[in-house]
Amino acid sequence: MQVSDAVAQRKSVRAFSDKPVSSELIKTLLTKSARAPSGGNLQPWRLYVINGDSMNRFQEHLNTPTKGTPESPAYDIYPQSLSEPYRSSRYKVGEDMYALLNIPREDKAGRFKQLKENYKFFGAPAAFFCFVDRQMGPPQWSDLGMFLQTFMLLAQANSLSTCAQEVWATKPRTVSDFVGAPDELMLFCGMAIGYENTDAAINSLVSDRADLDQFATFL
Repeated sequence: MQVSDAVAQRKSVRAFSDKPVSSELIKTLLTKSARAPSGGNLQPWRLYVINGDSMNRFQEHLNTPTKGTPESPAYDIYPQSLSEPYRSSRYKVGEDMYALLNIPREDKAGRFKQLKENYKFFGAPAAFFCFVDRQMGPPQWSDLGMFLQTFMLLAQANSLSTCAQEVWATKPRTVSDFVGAPDELMLFCGMAIGYENTDAAINSLVSDRADLDQFATFL
């Protein structure tokens, strides 16, 4: 697959089939992803992969009564007061998704049920959690983004689908307890990995992108 094709076809899949994912394939893709750019070659990403039985054990861990208590998010996923055009962009993609699912705004229970699918990795059989050392700053966080994008494009080229999930930042203690991450590591996000359920309406969602002249200035 051409890189441009992988970029065009990659999307956030929110409904996966139960087809298993080979751990060897994940290892291969992660090894290749490590060639992503990294300032000073710090390579700040630290990953914990769950697949198959460990996915089942994690879901059991997540659903134990003691794990239902509120946790302090590792960081603010979005700024507290988004200005335009960012606020409208975030709002629209959510409304577009719920429209595909026929869940109106007044159906709070339906929307909450869909939100909880995040914590099931949308049915994906495999996933990883991406951590970063707490001493790292914004430049190293940008390295994480480049690593994650590289992985997602390589997955797309190998017929795998993905969904990067910052929602896991709301469960830092629960995740760290399960994977055994040391205190110096901060949870950044999760990554659902699997094969797309092509019959699921939610997977037809194509989020908007701004026109070039809205974000690029040629001098």
